[in-house]
Amino acid sequence: MASATTPKRAAKDADALTINEAAETSGWSARMLRYIENAGLVEPPRSPAGYRLYGPGELQRLRTLRELLNSHDLEISNVGFARRLRKEPQLGHAVNLWLDQTPERPAEVADADWLSWEQRKHKKLLEAAA
Repeated sequence: MASATTPKRAAKDADALTINEAAETSGWSARMLRYIENAGLVEPPRSPAGYRLYGPGELQRLRTLRELLNSHDLEISNVGFARRLRKEPQLGHAVNLWLDQTPERPAEVADADWLSWEQRKHKKLLEAAA
């Protein structure tokens, strides 16, 4: 299975594919497999030399990820964010609070001034980010 561009693997790694082999098998590019790993969605173990090793479990996760994305019209970033919501309860709480909020004019701001007040707040926010 090893070629000139594929690292040779030890016998214990014989049931695993390199990233290029996994890309060819799964239909994902090697670059996309790295992106998926970076998002924490599929994390292949590493060989002693540091090569990613994709076994049957990782291939199944890649296949079912593609099925999930296709069946629900999702992007990988959507699933990655859902993972973050599970792993970071504070983030989930903050998102839920924001979703439940309704716009409310500050009591000290006159109704006729609310738009310009919000514009000034945005301008300050953008200046601080720059």
